[in-house]
Amino acid sequence: MRPAFLPPLGMLGAVLAAPLMPVAMLLSLLASGEEALKRLLSTKEERDRARAGDLDIDSRDKAIAEQGLDAAFDGDWNKAAGQFLLRWYGHSSHHQRFVLLTEGRIVLAAPPKRVSVRREDRMRVVAEIPAGTAVVEDPLPAYDNRKLRVRFTDGSWLMLTTEEQRSELHTHLMRQSRAEGSGVLDV
Repeated sequence: MRPAFLPPLGMLGAVLAAPLMPVAMLLSLLASGEEALKRLLSTKEERDRARAGDLDIDSRDKAIAEQGLDAAFDGDWNKAAGQFLLRWYGHSSHHQRFVLLTEGRIVLAAPPKRVSVRREDRMRVVAEIPAGTAVVEDPLPAYDNRKLRVRFTDGSWLMLTTEEQRSELHTHLMRQSRAEGSGVLDV
């Protein structure tokens, strides 16, 4: 895979931004110190709330590891998810995909090659999953998470990681599950 193309103006921006990196690192270090000082000076109730939040994050991470959701797919290249991944990367080597749920299908769009700027302008449909072949589900509806699973009819699955903690797809799945009584969205 070749690296993303940086236009001359982008290279100039990178050269001009490089001296600012130590300042940004210093500010990050100061922010970390401020957080540590806040924790040190917080009240008992605030510490209990923070501890409960940390336990929730730990239990979410444990559930992700137990269900194998930290993998990209179920691992079997011969099943539907593995074959789908092989076709998917044959169309575009870019690691990001936009997922669209439409009537009767799941559509994935991506730029045709590795790009760093204006990738939204270059999106093309690279894969479609027809209805009856797969469903989209939230594997951990009890937790705020960034994971979605595309589960195929043969039992294989593909993991999607959203950019937001509770994405629009998660919200749609939650509304759908309240209406239907399950955490699965049949497309």
